[in-house]
Amino acid sequence: MDFSYDTRTEELRDELTRFLTEHVYPAEAVHAEQAAAGDPWSRTPVLAELKAEARKRGLWNLFLPDPRYGAGLTNLQYAPLAELTGRSPHLAPEAVNCAAPDTGNMELLAEFGSDAQRERWLMPLLEGEIRSAFCMTEPDVASSDATNIATRITRDGDEYVINGRKWWSSGAMDPRCEIFIVMGKTDPDADRHRQQSMVLVPRDTPGVTVRRGMTVFGYTDGTHGGHAEIDFTDVRVPAENLIGAEGAGFAIAQARLGPGRIHHCMRLIGMAERALELLCRRVSERVAFGRPLAEQGVVREWIAESRVRIEQARLLVLKTAWLMDTVGNKGAHTEIQAIKIGTPAMAEWVIDKAIQGYGGAGVSQDTPLAALWAQTRTLRLADGPDEVHRSSLAKRELRRWTPTPA
Repeated sequence: MDFSYDTRTEELRDELTRFLTEHVYPAEAVHAEQAAAGDPWSRTPVLAELKAEARKRGLWNLFLPDPRYGAGLTNLQYAPLAELTGRSPHLAPEAVNCAAPDTGNMELLAEFGSDAQRERWLMPLLEGEIRSAFCMTEPDVASSDATNIATRITRDGDEYVINGRKWWSSGAMDPRCEIFIVMGKTDPDADRHRQQSMVLVPRDTPGVTVRRGMTVFGYTDGTHGGHAEIDFTDVRVPAENLIGAEGAGFAIAQARLGPGRIHHCMRLIGMAERALELLCRRVSERVAFGRPLAEQGVVREWIAESRVRIEQARLLVLKTAWLMDTVGNKGAHTEIQAIKIGTPAMAEWVIDKAIQGYGGAGVSQDTPLAALWAQTRTLRLADGPDEVHRSSLAKRELRRWTPTPA
């Protein structure tokens, strides 16, 4: 069993580490200042500079395994790179064009989109010229069960008519967001997993109303282009805007969310590593009750436990990436659910201890810790809450040991 990274991964890790050190970390304070001075969901000038620098260094579209569209990396090769971008989640993922929800939307279009859809929407997304939104969750139903989705998509001649309300539509508050991927019901009488379909809705289509931006623990969450509540009222799009086939929406959503979940977990490990580094630096500099905080027994317990938890999570995420590469997303389903449960909880614990080590500074805007914690806590809900994944994982485990009826 070889735990080393291959040559290409190591080269990209080195280049990405230099990019973070020389450009991204110094830009964090500048980005915060620019965002506070303008539209918090807009791309700041410093982010545009970072994107140009990333492209120049060949750090672009690292997440897409299809060499026609991306870097051609496997999930196992991409995992340590995504981890590094997680160290600065508000800047690094978008700087290298690997930010949600665009990553999932690009994967979806690459796999299920028509040639015309890929040309019109995938190519400008790959170039970083526009952004996109994913509109699945709704305010009036328990969206943890995607079959509950009530938005209607009705065929009317050569068009589809969309009516419904979405919220937590990731990406929709970014002024550069030009296309929405909307999931709704085309046939309420079909099998519960064949009722849904997905359509492409340009942002400027009549009947589309972005009601408001949603904050995450008070943050605008520019990391994902902001989240929005959106009304779709008699919105008409051409029938060719359907993605795949009618009734395929649920299956497409599951195919999209699988890679998205592992991407989140990869970045979460980077967030935890950043928090642990900050904690170690802080407690080495601060003195309380006559000795450095680093000499306090409880602090050393936090640090040791953090390292153990991070390493455990990283190994499981890497195993999951390897399985996705070798046996596919379905074959890795158990591990995808396991990391989706375990990694946010791990990162939340580590970041919490770093906040505690910083005291009042840890909950302020003077460190990235509060924003890291808010994003990490949110990921216990995003792409399915912990409880849904735990229930599904338990059912799978029970099936292994349940006697087959004679």
